[in-house]
Amino acid sequence: MKSPLFKDLGLAFFRISISAMMLTHGLPKFQKLISGNFEFGDPIGIGATPSLFLAVIGEFICPILIIIGFKTRLSAIPTAITMAVAAFIVHGADNFGTKEKALLYLISFITIILVGPGKFGVDRK
Repeated sequence: MKSPLFKDLGLAFFRISISAMMLTHGLPKFQKLISGNFEFGDPIGIGATPSLFLAVIGEFICPILIIIGFKTRLSAIPTAITMAVAAFIVHGADNFGTKEKALLYLISFITIILVGPGKFGVDRK
């Protein structure tokens, strides 16, 4: 049975569930940022504080926007970039099993960029 309703429900389920899982990585970084603890890695050479700020945007702020379906495709871009940095720079020298989670998130958020939110989001189309 090919139903647009099932397609849109599937897209909503996918974007909400993958973004909720990403929040489990972003929330501790957000708490670290608001507590004033700016110790963080500097994988792309811009400094620890800007790196933490960008990670919070990609792993906390943007997933919240994706969950509600607001500017979903645009919001998925920083998250995908953050996961690309995690997979190819932070875990670049690690074995596949270590970078696998970042790669799965990267693939998931690229998929969201390509297919959009579906009709169950603030940006309904």
